[in-house]
Amino acid sequence: MTLDALLPRLQHLAETSLKLWDIPETATVRLINVSENATYLVEAPGYKSVLRLHRQGYHTRRAIECELAWIADLGAEGDVQTPGLHIGRDGHAIQEASLAGETDPRRMVLFEFVDGDAPDESADLTAGFRELGHIAARCHNHVLKWEKPQNFRRLTWDTEAVFGPTPTWGNWRDAPNLTADMMGVLERVETEVRGRLAAFGKSTDRYNLIHADMRLANLLVDGNTTRLIDFDDCGFGWFLYDFAAAISFIEDDPRVPDLKAAWLDGYQSLRNLTVEDVAEIDTFIMLRRMALLAWIGSHIEAPEPQALAPHFAENTTKLGEEWLLSLT
Repeated sequence: MTLDALLPRLQHLAETSLKLWDIPETATVRLINVSENATYLVEAPGYKSVLRLHRQGYHTRRAIECELAWIADLGAEGDVQTPGLHIGRDGHAIQEASLAGETDPRRMVLFEFVDGDAPDESADLTAGFRELGHIAARCHNHVLKWEKPQNFRRLTWDTEAVFGPTPTWGNWRDAPNLTADMMGVLERVETEVRGRLAAFGKSTDRYNLIHADMRLANLLVDGNTTRLIDFDDCGFGWFLYDFAAAISFIEDDPRVPDLKAAWLDGYQSLRNLTVEDVAEIDTFIMLRRMALLAWIGSHIEAPEPQALAPHFAENTTKLGEEWLLSLT
């Protein structure tokens, strides 16, 4: 089913599912984002919340429970400001409802509305990236001391998840506008990334639970309060992948060296990195960029991938060529 055909049906499902929570009867539902999930603003006089309607087949119920457990513990410990949850009338945070004609129900979570705005990405971003570094370090310090719930299930963001036989976001070779010459360069990039990260290793002080989408768009600033939102992609990966995710889609921006320096300044004010850690940051940037190339190919029905598609493969190849040259 095309996205244009699916969205009206998801809108109807969101509207008819509000009865699962204690929400004012006059509440309206407005789509505010569609990517892996469809996200809606729920509004009534004096009331706001955010409904996340999960994409089928992306997360199990247990995986969503584990995401919510981490969000709750981060907030409870005071390590990071996170959004709260609205519990359903049945006492559960996760609700389910089915679209007509579908055999498997879709899962839904209702978050508290968070006041604030994402940092202006057209302005000077160094302060925002320093704050991102602070928040990333706090998240990483938290998971190193947190005793995770039993049967903890989340996605992984390692080289197998990006390059393996069943990649989470699809095969980068299926991306639009990818020529044979580009593919040759990117095959070399994949080989080099695989080898370097195999040597880097997965010790728990380098590889653990991460947010995996810690971009400025997922920070909401309200006065002196900064909250981190959208933990939907959180899973097991290298800590430094969180910086690579922070510059998603702008990896070729000339400001990136300054943004990296600001992020590292914020991060290392709370958590030390080794020389070896810092030396591999650009490897993680290429890992993330290759994952995004695959994501565009597998999500081409959505507006954002369509807008990015015309030049993304070409620009990824240029980044890859520059990175490979820097290794020589």
